[in-house]
Amino acid sequence: MALRARLIRVGDCRRTRWKNDGGWTTEIASAPAPTADEAIAANFRWRVSIAEIEHDGPFSHFADVDRDLLLLAGNGIELDIGDAPPLRLDRRFQHVHFAGEQSVHCRLLAGATRDFNVMVRRAEVIAEVIARPLTGSMVIFTAVQTTWLIHVFAGHARARAGGSEIVAAIGETLVIEDDPMERERIVLDGSGELVLVKFVDTANVPAQQPL
Repeated sequence: MALRARLIRVGDCRRTRWKNDGGWTTEIASAPAPTADEAIAANFRWRVSIAEIEHDGPFSHFADVDRDLLLLAGNGIELDIGDAPPLRLDRRFQHVHFAGEQSVHCRLLAGATRDFNVMVRRAEVIAEVIARPLTGSMVIFTAVQTTWLIHVFAGHARARAGGSEIVAAIGETLVIEDDPMERERIVLDGSGELVLVKFVDTANVPAQQPL
């Protein structure tokens, strides 16, 4: 079976200025994709982007959306999320998860940052986000109602399955679609650092059994 994946190159991504002039957003991928009239997908089920934060200020409000943010580059940020104590992200790949309807204010620690941003509609999709080095090979599996997104932060990665392969260079992203027919074993190899996101439709998540 051929590899069910698509490669998103750096030049394929849209970079837009924030309305409050506090930074930039580079849209990597979303489902569904933005319309021809949209710079950024509005009616997404899931969305992945990279934010360049240049000034202190509030985050946008997204009702019924769960968010994950990872620090990619820069000296870091401090977040006031609701009534919780300030949360400092000052290590690369440090990760925070929060609700999009929460009040969030961001302060830069020392200069601009780049941050990996994942959003999902809470009632429809669950996201698992992890950053890790790629040394040698690793294996992921496709499944019904599951999508993998693999962003190459450094180095390169090659995805292989069924006699076909796709190579992604630094800054590029692989999106591996769900397989409606069967589970597929995909081998990733190369050298560098990856940010992986596994999107699972909530309809495919078993309900918790009562205690």
